[in-house]
Amino acid sequence: MDQPEDPGSSTGLRLAVARELLLAALEELSQEQLKRFRHKLRDVGPDRRSIPWGRLERADAVDLAEQLAQFYGPEPALEVARKTLKRADARDVAAQLKEQRLRRLGLGSAALLSVSDYKKKYREHVLQLHARVKERNARSVKITKRFTKLLIAPESAAPEEEALGPAEEPEPGRARRSDTHTFNRLFRGDEDGRRPLTVVLQGPAGIGKTMAAKKILYDWAAGKLYQGQVDFAFFMPCGELLERPGTRSLADLILDQCPDSGAPVPQMLAQPQRLLFILDGADELPALEGPEAAPCTDPFEAASGARVLGGLLSKALLPTALLLVTTRAAAPGRLQGRLCSPQCAEVRGFSDKDKKKYFYKFFQDERRAERAYRFVKENETLFALCFVPFVCWIVCTVLRQQLELGRDLSRTSKTTTSVYLLFIASVLSSAPVADGPRVQGDLRNLCRLAREGVLGRRAQFAEKQLEQLELRGSKVQTLFLSKKELPGVLETEVTYQFIDQSFQEFLAALSYLLEDEGVPRTAAGGVGTLLRGDAQPHSHLVLTTRFLFGLLSAERMRDIERHFGCVVSERVKQEALRWVQGQGQGCPGVAPEVTEETKGLEDPEEPEEEEEEGEEPNYPLELLYCLYETQEDAFVRQALCRLPELALQGVRLCRMDVAVLSYCVRCCPAGQALRLISCRLVAAQEKKKKSLGKRLQASLGGSSSSRGTTKQLPASLLHPLFQTMTDPLCGLTSLTLSHCKVPDAVCRDLSEALRAAPALTELGLLHNRLSEAGLRMLSEGLAWPQCRVQTVRVQLPSSQQGLQYLVGMLRQSPALTTLDLSGCQLPAPMVTYLCAVLQHQGCGLQTLRLTSVELSEQSLQELQAVRRAKPDLVIAHPVLDGHPESPKELVSTF
Repeated sequence: MDQPEDPGSSTGLRLAVARELLLAALEELSQEQLKRFRHKLRDVGPDRRSIPWGRLERADAVDLAEQLAQFYGPEPALEVARKTLKRADARDVAAQLKEQRLRRLGLGSAALLSVSDYKKKYREHVLQLHARVKERNARSVKITKRFTKLLIAPESAAPEEEALGPAEEPEPGRARRSDTHTFNRLFRGDEDGRRPLTVVLQGPAGIGKTMAAKKILYDWAAGKLYQGQVDFAFFMPCGELLERPGTRSLADLILDQCPDSGAPVPQMLAQPQRLLFILDGADELPALEGPEAAPCTDPFEAASGARVLGGLLSKALLPTALLLVTTRAAAPGRLQGRLCSPQCAEVRGFSDKDKKKYFYKFFQDERRAERAYRFVKENETLFALCFVPFVCWIVCTVLRQQLELGRDLSRTSKTTTSVYLLFIASVLSSAPVADGPRVQGDLRNLCRLAREGVLGRRAQFAEKQLEQLELRGSKVQTLFLSKKELPGVLETEVTYQFIDQSFQEFLAALSYLLEDEGVPRTAAGGVGTLLRGDAQPHSHLVLTTRFLFGLLSAERMRDIERHFGCVVSERVKQEALRWVQGQGQGCPGVAPEVTEETKGLEDPEEPEEEEEEGEEPNYPLELLYCLYETQEDAFVRQALCRLPELALQGVRLCRMDVAVLSYCVRCCPAGQALRLISCRLVAAQEKKKKSLGKRLQASLGGSSSSRGTTKQLPASLLHPLFQTMTDPLCGLTSLTLSHCKVPDAVCRDLSEALRAAPALTELGLLHNRLSEAGLRMLSEGLAWPQCRVQTVRVQLPSSQQGLQYLVGMLRQSPALTTLDLSGCQLPAPMVTYLCAVLQHQGCGLQTLRLTSVELSEQSLQELQAVRRAKPDLVIAHPVLDGHPESPKELVSTF
């Protein structure tokens, strides 16, 4: 008998597949057919070589499959079985076996092209297949003409924080434009020569991740990427694969992408280190339970799409293969446990320069492109939104239609929600007036389909579902759904999906406002179902919820009534309001208090490093995004009334985050507090500006005066927030920055705000990294005659010379009554200076808190003297109060 093959070898793999195919075919036979098959098998061997009857007489299907494979070898065994099945009157099973053999093993070793020959054929196939991409309106364009470079920032480019001095701003990762050089860098080895096997491209909906992934595949096929590293690259759309019925192996999925069934799939899989799998939309992978939880480990095992994709992600399947994974920004934390040592890169969309390029590529007519671009550039908010390619496409589509019809471009709105809504209204406005009621009904049904899909995590819809809703062949189907043909078991399966996932989420939100009051609720449930589902940190309903709030503004509700001819109920708005107010009870919007006793947070750098992991989306910030989308001050103010405070923890703030936060702060009711804890306060784009500022300062001689330095600093990331605090309608009374690195530019802008903020009465600076210049600027703001701050809490991680400016400010501050220096290190000379200032006639301080501050005997005596001189001044310190908790800690000998 032949020696058993090594299962890891190419022949061993083919033998395993042959056994699997033989067993599947034999298990299809009835007992009578199996008996006939055994008898016919005695005399069909090639060259008159047959399996001895003693081995066949009592063999069941499992034994027969094993005997055939071992006796004849993989390909001959399958051929013998096929012919014998035909002679045993099992022609349908013989045909199935032939088809599966072609799919799994190709045409046999004699007819197969070698892997090296097939590489060229496969690359040509990929180039032809992906040379053109469908626009979302089904227009086909060349990928090289439509693709506009995106900004991609590798996570590994983040700075080493320890190398920075206390006054330095962190150097953010440098975003690079997505050319072939940037794409090649994704799998570049580190300083130790270790190359990442998994790269994650993350970014928000519509940012261009899928287009970038397809461009990478196209550039690889064109010979521009990963030369000498990747022999075959495969594009795996996770959403489509998850929704396919039945089971398929990874080998099946690979064969689906090949130009013919003669692909040498086993030979390809024999060198997994030469393969690249592009998993698009991996955030759609569900969390598996039970038997399905075990990832697939065999590339020839037929399994569910979730198990096969899960095996690739976790490296249980082909551990040495390269993976390029795209996912929404909130999802990497959820995928973290399934990924093996991933290297992440953030897709940041278009730069301002590339926005202009996109407009010119889209319009092609230079005059119209210039007019449209100029209009959007002048609308600051709309221009900012266009960093997202899908939003940019919508804006261009709307503007093109308005230009063609000679309409006023100023109708284009400024929030994402309003842009999407205007897009639908503009596209549907081309329908004849007589068809209006039918189109409105179809739109309702389309929104219902979108809602059922979002709640059920489904992006593919069968023709039967469209027929049930009377959408097949309708205008809305043509405009908003794209048709896809997927290979099925017996025939091609036709499915439909929305032109973009974010668009499906928008229509799902719109469905709640298009409901008729008198009509019973659909199976998908009312708005409460959506909002209750979105209470989970990793919810897939986040974007739908944000769109819902955007549609609830009075202006958007009027637009819906005008465009779609329906009366929008206030019920949905009231439910949403109650939901926001309910977040104040037990409250995901409130972060834990940070005090000097808090352990593990003494170093403000540590939380930033923890935050880099992106374990979960920041729920309080997402709530503020929802309120921002309404752009309705009264609603936001009413919603915030029940929230005790706004608290963001561990957020890498970007400019859009600050715009959202600023808007909500402007709407704050009286008495509101804001806390930023362990947040990064520097924008990713500030690196070049900082370098330029340094060069200018050097050329001017590096003036050391506080005013000269202040004038040279560019506006900080938080400048819009601090400006908002000076708004007469802003009710923010308390601001706390805790465990943050606070650059000088932030200190300068906050100092300016302290001089004019009408409601701010309390400022907390807890365990932050502050430079001497930063403390000086803050002290100048607190000393300003119009400053209304009454309480200042300062906790510094180490003794800092800049405290002298804060202490000196006490002689001039008109409103300050309480200074809390608990937890600070106060050397004896600093206490002596503090005592002198406290006795100054201009000092109006009423309370000085020094809890947990170590003081020398001399310092304690000086403070006692101040107490006697100013009996109305409360100085809180355990030793001075006569009940020290730990005298050894609170009395220093220096």
